Amino acid sequence: MLAVDYAPGMRTIIRDEEWMVKKVERNNMGNDVLYCIGVSPLVKDREVIFLTDLEKISIVNPKDVQLVADGSSFFRRTQLYLESQWRQQIPTDTDLHIGDQAAMDLMPYQLEPAQIALKRPRQRILIADAVGLGKTLEAGILMSELIARGKGRRILVVTVKSMMTQFQKEMWNRFTIPLVRLDSKKIHDIRAKLPSNYNPFSYYDKTIVSIDTLKRDVEYRTHLEKAYWDIIVIDEAQNVAERGDHQAQRSRLAKLLADRSDTMIMLSATPHDGRAKSFASLMNMLDPTAIVNPEDYTKDDIKGLCVRRFKKDVKDQVSGSFLERRIELERCFASPKEEHAFDIFSEMQLQMDLSKTKAQGQLFKTSLEKSLFSSPAACIKSIDARLKKLRKKYSDNEIKDINALEELKAALEEIQPSDFSRYQKLLLLLRDPEYAWTAETDDRLVIFTERIETMKYLAARLREDLNLPADAIQEISGAMSDAEQQEIVENFGRKEAPVRVLVASDVASEGLNLHYLSHRMIHFDIPWSLMVFQQRNGRIDRYGQKKRPDIRYMMIESRNKRIKGDMRIIEILITKEEQALKNIGDPAFLLGKFSIEDEELVVSDAIEGGSDADAFAKTLDSGEEEFDPLEALMAASTEDAEPAKVKKDETLFSDIDYLYLSMGYLNQSESHPVERLQSVSGLEVTVTPDMRKRLKALLPDEAMPQGDYLRLSDDKEFCMTEMKRSMQNNMAETAWPKVQYLWKLHPLFSWVNDKGGLLYGRGEAPIVGILERMKPNETIFVVTGSIPNKRSTPLVDEWFALSFENGKYVKSLSMNEMLTHTGFRNTKIPNGNSLTEEEIREAQDLLPDVVEQAKKYLNGYYQSYQNRINPLLDEEIDKLAELEARHKDYQLSLFESERKKSEQERMVDELFNKFTTWVTDTMSIQNNPYIRIIAVMKGVSR
Repeated sequence: MLAVDYAPGMRTIIRDEEWMVKKVERNNMGNDVLYCIGVSPLVKDREVIFLTDLEKISIVNPKDVQLVADGSSFFRRTQLYLESQWRQQIPTDTDLHIGDQAAMDLMPYQLEPAQIALKRPRQRILIADAVGLGKTLEAGILMSELIARGKGRRILVVTVKSMMTQFQKEMWNRFTIPLVRLDSKKIHDIRAKLPSNYNPFSYYDKTIVSIDTLKRDVEYRTHLEKAYWDIIVIDEAQNVAERGDHQAQRSRLAKLLADRSDTMIMLSATPHDGRAKSFASLMNMLDPTAIVNPEDYTKDDIKGLCVRRFKKDVKDQVSGSFLERRIELERCFASPKEEHAFDIFSEMQLQMDLSKTKAQGQLFKTSLEKSLFSSPAACIKSIDARLKKLRKKYSDNEIKDINALEELKAALEEIQPSDFSRYQKLLLLLRDPEYAWTAETDDRLVIFTERIETMKYLAARLREDLNLPADAIQEISGAMSDAEQQEIVENFGRKEAPVRVLVASDVASEGLNLHYLSHRMIHFDIPWSLMVFQQRNGRIDRYGQKKRPDIRYMMIESRNKRIKGDMRIIEILITKEEQALKNIGDPAFLLGKFSIEDEELVVSDAIEGGSDADAFAKTLDSGEEEFDPLEALMAASTEDAEPAKVKKDETLFSDIDYLYLSMGYLNQSESHPVERLQSVSGLEVTVTPDMRKRLKALLPDEAMPQGDYLRLSDDKEFCMTEMKRSMQNNMAETAWPKVQYLWKLHPLFSWVNDKGGLLYGRGEAPIVGILERMKPNETIFVVTGSIPNKRSTPLVDEWFALSFENGKYVKSLSMNEMLTHTGFRNTKIPNGNSLTEEEIREAQDLLPDVVEQAKKYLNGYYQSYQNRINPLLDEEIDKLAELEARHKDYQLSLFESERKKSEQERMVDELFNKFTTWVTDTMSIQNNPYIRIIAVMKGVSR
């Protein structure tokens, strides 16, 4: 038997199924080992290893295809077969082919991260746009593009627990990317079904999981090390950056995941803490070769790895999409009982603070003042906790602090709701005709507070004083489970839910969408961090808000000199935050700190040091003017980014027509009822057992059709309205849309394409007789050809037609030229069944020449790719070689021990050998085209 030269991209028949060879290795016995992925429906996408000496393997040869005459009305069988195959063509350029068509109000800037990522060999990027610009949607656009390119079969999204449902819904409703939620219970249930050695992360292909769930179980690490994904997304990525010399569990987990996928997408509105090393840790997760010295790097080192924009940067594109905030300070005068408590507090000297150094953090008195500015209840809670701690060490007479705190507590206990001036001001505001809060279903209110006790106090008092039902006012805090948090957020966005006021601690300020039925926010207490301002305000002032955001800050005025001065410092934070948002984009620049804790310490220091308001304002002004190198780096790394290029793919039919015609044709042999929707462009498809089985393997339970029908619409505006409506459903109904977005990536099309691919058997291709449009001596062959890289990913994937006359090759045609010439796009093209056996045989005899002409045609693409990519590949290899030398020099400079130096040098060699191999295998084209004859058009006479 002749030895076969197996190569990546080759199609084979093994065990009566079709497989594509992904990789070839030689084993110790001298035989080839084939790493294959399934192509035929029964084994589609399954990855299997075959030993050539043990298997009967035949190579799929396009010259051997058997032409079968199509006797169906209007050539429907061929049209649907051709469409099912054409829709699986893979884009091989860097243009956007699908992401721009998602169910969203698209802004041009949202396409740019995908474009930047697609231009790189590996799609690994940090999307660091400011709060409210739509980072989740930008991730969805890139994920859609990768799925269309065959690089998104397995997806893992890692996020914070309160964001899981929201992220899952965004991906499904807008992009029909079906993510299954994996909480601890779900993983436990999966493991209960499986053998003990089976990896639970292999059970579903597309999943979303909380990072806290992953880090909780040591066993998960072993499973993660053995799992692989096409795409990994890490949301709120600032949580996984390294902080100082400490490498937290979240950071270690993210570094592990970084090696488990070719593609990684990180999302964060606060991507750094002002320290070069911390930001470098994120960049090194994306590309370990990029940064040599984590304390010293340039824009060129991180070019293409991150994108960061603020509202001011995209204001020309978002005209009308972000309505200007209304900001008001709601002032009130302290009551006599509050003034009494303030006086006691101001005079209080605490022994415990006297020996405390600045390096030990905030003084307890400062912490107490923060709780005092929240509410009497919060301050009493802080006092009780400290008294309990003190009394474990001292008797009441041993330390004056106990009596001082008891005195302050007694004064605070005297403050009744009627004496609590900010609360009374809140009631006046809510009843004020000028504020015009209606408490209607689409006029909901978010009240933020830092303290849990304040949250509880406000919720209880407001229920009573506003005369609202208990369930009209809801609380949300980090003490709740992820399921409880998600349910409250969902209900806040649902019209029929009774909730009208959400009293939230700052857990709700990270990433959550609260803007669907709310444009009002009240800061009951004022955070001492500009980052918290941003996070809170971004819950309602974000992409998709249709009303002008109304934000109020509750401010107390006191005659007490200390309280008055400290409140003035807090007030300056409010005014400067708004100015900075307009002028420089990120208010965090003002304090020059990039973590909430560090910002709070700056404000604490100002208060403890007795800084006056003017001096503090000047500090903020200098921060605005101060150059921030990390922000400048991120901005400069994408400064030459070009606007995204969008390309519309041509096929025979629109999505809706293809699905409708497919179901209609399948109804001849199977029961697949389908009807057009009456009120909107769309279809109602009866879900058959076969279809349900396929969908159940792909979709989360929440997205599965609840009854016997699946309703789909290709009307983007309608689907977006339906998304909003679903969030506002009756509590008894599902909060997922009843009508799903119909576009090319909907999972139903994988089922339809498989059905269409079975309309002709393996090794068969249709031949159709075209009356009038084609000459009787004319034959056109529709051909697809792909040329892979060494990793079996197509670098060229072309559809074209070859025209023959009188048995001789004439020219090549584009698909559009072929369809125009033959009229084959017409759904009513007549089929006269005029083909003779001789005409079919004549076309059959041309196949060897057709394959040779196709190879010549594809060779042009091969040469073009070589000419375009070889210089880029050389440049990439040279760049890696230069980086390797720099990495070695830097690593060797860190150690004196020869053993350590040798160890580091070996690690650098391993890293760069791996990357160089990956880049070479990815960018190097194999001159081994895979050619298929899809269909034949033959001119016939009546």
